[in-house]
Amino acid sequence: MDIRASVIRQGIANDAAWVGRLAADFGDPERAECAGVISLCVMPYIALFVHESYAKLATSDPVLAAHVSTDFKAIVARARHSLKLFEDTNRGIGGQLDYFRDEIRAAHAGHFTSNAPRTFRFLETDLGLFSYGSRLISTTHAANFHLGISPRATLAMTGQEIMAITEQYGRYFGHLGAQVPAGGGATFFSKIDPREMGEIENDTHSADYYGRGFDGPGNMDLNALLAVFRCMVNFVSTAIPSVDSDGGFDYTEFKIRFLTIYQVLGSLKVLRTDQRYPLTPRSTRALQEILDAPAARVIMNRSARPFRNTLVHYNLNRHIDLSKVDFNAPMFNLASVYFPSCNDLDDLAEIVEQALENTAAVIDEWADPEGSV
Repeated sequence: MDIRASVIRQGIANDAAWVGRLAADFGDPERAECAGVISLCVMPYIALFVHESYAKLATSDPVLAAHVSTDFKAIVARARHSLKLFEDTNRGIGGQLDYFRDEIRAAHAGHFTSNAPRTFRFLETDLGLFSYGSRLISTTHAANFHLGISPRATLAMTGQEIMAITEQYGRYFGHLGAQVPAGGGATFFSKIDPREMGEIENDTHSADYYGRGFDGPGNMDLNALLAVFRCMVNFVSTAIPSVDSDGGFDYTEFKIRFLTIYQVLGSLKVLRTDQRYPLTPRSTRALQEILDAPAARVIMNRSARPFRNTLVHYNLNRHIDLSKVDFNAPMFNLASVYFPSCNDLDDLAEIVEQALENTAAVIDEWADPEGSV
């Protein structure tokens, strides 16, 4: 058996199957009103699955190309790269700040404000907030950032055009073998409590919202990106459980949890070490609380990078001892390989949980010391 090829195939199959099960859960009428917001939260991860699986399969599966048009491939790539945050080498911190200010905020402000008579423009808003369990999990700006479609194009799209893109995702995963089980998919969405979902609430002016909290009114552009970080950690820490109802690990949901905390911690580390972006003492303390926590140090240890790379790209590190790969163990037994302090995935899951809890708590306080969404 080719162990390396089998790990790739199994990882792709796991993610494709999960997408099919999630689609089944989205059909639950009791949670129908939750599906829209939650789908925006998971979209960049689904794009990641498409982008990385296509990179592995395109040469050996020519039929796959029929499901990936040039436009769709570009959308997927942009959505996938949004997960890199400040580790996106094409943009870096400065490029991300410029994009958010000049593209996302500008497009939303232009679309939603300056339409009413001047006397009533103070009533116009350009930022919607979404919560789960009273924790901010998405905003209209964050959703647009992760969607992979230019902000102005997104705001001009019809429902039919959006559906066409959704169908392309469906056809792609269908080709990979994803099925939509009739009885539901038992993903995290099946456990979402609709009573805990906040509708678009506290609609506000983005300038007002980004002008408070985080690094203060003098650094609104950075605050806007930090709000995206906040949404990501809050979403996975509140909505996606560490284990399933049977106490086991769902491959894809653990993957989403790990990659989220890894990318947020990595991006905050980039921010802390880049001297071109001086921070207030309050922000410096917040970064210290987040990055110097024991669990965060374990996750960000250099030796853990190959584990992250396998989750992202599916393939094993070329230096790994293949005798330690176990297809019957959660995550192929890789947790114990790359994390010396962990005997198994249970230990790593606990570390991830601690890092998510601490990061979410600190970033919420950093964002708004008064405790409001």
